[in-house]
Amino acid sequence: MMDFFYHMADYIRSGGVVMVPILLVSFCMWVLIFNRIMFMQRLYAKNITRKEAGELVKQNLWPEKKYKGVNSLLVREFYRHRSFDRDLDDFILDETVLRLTGSMDKYLSIITMLSAVAPLLGLLGTVVGMMGTFDVITVFGTGNARAMAGGISVALITTQTGLMVSIPGLYMSGWLRRRALNLKGRIAATGIYLKRFL
Repeated sequence: MMDFFYHMADYIRSGGVVMVPILLVSFCMWVLIFNRIMFMQRLYAKNITRKEAGELVKQNLWPEKKYKGVNSLLVREFYRHRSFDRDLDDFILDETVLRLTGSMDKYLSIITMLSAVAPLLGLLGTVVGMMGTFDVITVFGTGNARAMAGGISVALITTQTGLMVSIPGLYMSGWLRRRALNLKGRIAATGIYLKRFL
């Protein structure tokens, strides 16, 4: 285990100063990804059916606390603002649906942006590494291969790390967007269904 950490520290050190922002971008991106996974997982688990949601609204009952799914969330959020005026409740339900569907996209643009920034930082590391290599060539010529290898190492490691951060980030961004779209569809369909019970 200690060997792994030693090799990782050596890898980061050989990537140079640009590795710090790349690793920060990676950390922030994965924190947001796990936040969205946990949020959406809760909305899929322990859900009530659309029919059950309709019965709750019809009888003016709150969903049991054990239900955390998307339909029970919609009913709870609607009840927090319900006025018992049919026309006004119609608008309140629409507003609740819009608010909840909007919350599904939270952080997804930031995740996409961070995963797009990572390879650009890797490219910056490539430029820094090649500049270091050219500096060595200017002073020592092409005879000092060991000194040149340091700059080339920085160039390759930062590019590799930027891509290693970006590719899974872009995949997870697309996967989360598909799940968010599915949840938004469920919320909208349940909202339309509930209108008949107002």
